[in-house]
Amino acid sequence: MEIAYSFAGLVVGFIVGLTGIGGGALMTPILIVGFGIPPVVAVSTDLLYAAITKFGGSISYARQKLVHWRVVILLLAGSIPGTILTLNYLDGLGGLEKVEHLMNITLGVSLVLTSFAVFFRSRIREAVVGLQGTVLERHGRRYRPYITVAMGLVLGGLVTLSSVGAGALGTAMLILLYPRMTMPAIVGTDLVHAVVLTGVAGAGHYTMGNVDLWLLFYLLIGSLPGVFLGSQLGTKLSPKVMQPIMGTLLLAIGMRFVLAG
Repeated sequence: MEIAYSFAGLVVGFIVGLTGIGGGALMTPILIVGFGIPPVVAVSTDLLYAAITKFGGSISYARQKLVHWRVVILLLAGSIPGTILTLNYLDGLGGLEKVEHLMNITLGVSLVLTSFAVFFRSRIREAVVGLQGTVLERHGRRYRPYITVAMGLVLGGLVTLSSVGAGALGTAMLILLYPRMTMPAIVGTDLVHAVVLTGVAGAGHYTMGNVDLWLLFYLLIGSLPGVFLGSQLGTKLSPKVMQPIMGTLLLAIGMRFVLAG
């Protein structure tokens, strides 16, 4: 079974390196459906898995000065309280069955939202860029810091409950709010926020006794070389080919959890 965990880590890591998306969105469903891991353990372990695997990439973006730290701070001003509130809610919910039912539903909804973010990311960017200079864009810029904090609050709750949303969904939200940022800067900013968010959420779940450290270890053994291999090949593949495939896969998995819930 340990070899199977590492192989799953290798496959997911390869896909993440290939497409830049799909870490939590693929790993958590694989652990729940493929290995029969309880949802609370799968989500909690995957949060720390995501924090560790994304940490190296965030350093690379920071060194290239592709991280907008003010935006990261605004996001964290919402997502950290959102995470803490969600953890406290889970702790007081009472009964593992209620917790797992809530996690399954949230996981399904997060996956469906993420699939739409993947499908329409380019169109969202084009639509928002087209609004530049309009009255709507000027009003949006005025309230943008407050909207960013609110966006972080929503992401904090979703990610803590499902381990999904910090990547593709966070990127789509940043495109919507900050159309003038370059895509590398959006990815770098979202990545740094995701590392902190998943790290805090994972640590919170760990204090509740939900994290399987051995499972985490075996996943990382496979995923780290997988990310490297995928990133080498990913430069040669067009996003126009991979994004529809990933979007369809995430939508199908998400609907499975929504309907099952």
